[in-house]
Amino acid sequence: MKDGEPAKLLFVYNANSGVGNAVLDSMHKVFSPSTYDCNLCDITFGLVSENKTWKRFRQESQHEMVFLHKDEFAKSYASKFGYKFTFPIVLIENKSEFDVLISTQELDRVKTADELVKLVSERT
Repeated sequence: MKDGEPAKLLFVYNANSGVGNAVLDSMHKVFSPSTYDCNLCDITFGLVSENKTWKRFRQESQHEMVFLHKDEFAKSYASKFGYKFTFPIVLIENKSEFDVLISTQELDRVKTADELVKLVSERT
């Protein structure tokens, strides 16, 4: 991916958009963290604010970063062929196609914002 051009990265959460869903997600993080199924959400956001390490990396990055919930991704990037992605996922946009930058399985193994920053940095 390192060809000198900043990449467009899509971070797609395994959660739906909307205030109600955000409240439910926060409650899920508190009351049943072991069953919360969006590790990307958990790493990049605490209960009420963005993780400081992640926020600094995001603001200083040369890459365009787009953050979407899975329903927003489906609406914005609808395809007559459909996308067969699992969520959460980090995609890199190449022209009008997507390549997987960090898979769901890899994101599930990431434990900290520092690890996520390192992974994104190594692959872009």
